[in-house]
Amino acid sequence: MDFAHTRAAASRLDVLDATGSTNADLRAHAADAAGWPHLSVLLTQDQRAGRGRLDRSWVAPAGSALAVSVLLRIPAIPAAERGWIPLAAGAAMTDAVAAQLPGRTVGVKWPNDVLVGAAGSGDGTRPPRKICGVLAEAVGTDTVIVGTGVNTAMTPEQLPVDTATSFAVEGTECDVDLLVAGYLARLDRHLTALAEHGADAGGVRAAVAARCLTLGQAVRVELPDGSTLRGVATGLAGDGCLEVRAEDGTGHRVAAGDIVHLRTV
Repeated sequence: MDFAHTRAAASRLDVLDATGSTNADLRAHAADAAGWPHLSVLLTQDQRAGRGRLDRSWVAPAGSALAVSVLLRIPAIPAAERGWIPLAAGAAMTDAVAAQLPGRTVGVKWPNDVLVGAAGSGDGTRPPRKICGVLAEAVGTDTVIVGTGVNTAMTPEQLPVDTATSFAVEGTECDVDLLVAGYLARLDRHLTALAEHGADAGGVRAAVAARCLTLGQAVRVELPDGSTLRGVATGLAGDGCLEVRAEDGTGHRVAAGDIVHLRTV
């Protein structure tokens, strides 16, 4: 595959036959601003030592998943707006996935896991399942690497957990070139809006909220310190934090944590 659409959207594209981690590979090039400009991309369909949130491993059989990492040069984005970058990436990938899954509900579990619901969404026949994860890493002061892992051709037997899905399981052959090109174009628009107008005036906050399946849900939040918060996700704060109203009525801002959607609180 020549990735013609992706090459047109990226400032630089390197396609690897196989690698340990596209994020680690791209991080090694981050200091070379001339050779690896904003929106440089590394991708592979055979990643052997990927890493997810909280240092979890992310490994998939060769050819069954897509690993793509994007180098972002962000000096023009104010520091106060940078918390929106990983959420914007999740929203951008959500739209790229949805474009290839008509009839499905595609949305984000905060902060940026992309979930796919059953056809005829809202009927409660099947909880949404994860098709893509996003991991953003700061490199120095003004550089961010955003890595995504998309389950493309995984069979049901290859899925890591029963809460996951893939394009193949959803009955669709993923056009990975169009997927990545669409993701990059949308991500670039969100980043431009953050730089020029901020999350509110630029529409990024509204775009993320519109795609966030967590809002309005009863949730259990497993916090980094080991404690647990149960309540209802009520909104997104100005910096992208998740706002949760706890069972005792108190309000909380969640900056990091694992979110579990519950049927009841």
